[in-house]
Amino acid sequence: MRLDKWLWHARVTRTRTLARKLIEAGGVRLNRVKVAAPSQPVRVGDVLTMVLPGRVLVYEVTAFAERRGPPTAAHQLFADLGAAGAAGEVAAARSAPVARPTARQRRDARALRGKGA
Repeated sequence: MRLDKWLWHARVTRTRTLARKLIEAGGVRLNRVKVAAPSQPVRVGDVLTMVLPGRVLVYEVTAFAERRGPPTAAHQLFADLGAAGAAGEVAAARSAPVARPTARQRRDARALRGKGA
């Protein structure tokens, strides 16, 4: 199956056009090799590494689909290899919200930069 078609069936991208653009931009690696052509064939057992805005996905191809189905069917097309380590790191980064600095903290920061009191 073509790589762009598989990405679309697995619901990694919303359209095949977006899948093609992601591949041509160098955002997809197939078995650690950067892919340049959307027509690159994908086989069961191949490992795909995709760089999307704000995250990196690592999937192993486990199956193919005849047509694009619901998300539950799409999740059966791959095994998520990056979920164990990355999910914990993302959750830890999101758990501590950053509060706005107080007026006193802003004054102290300005004083440290030497921009007045």
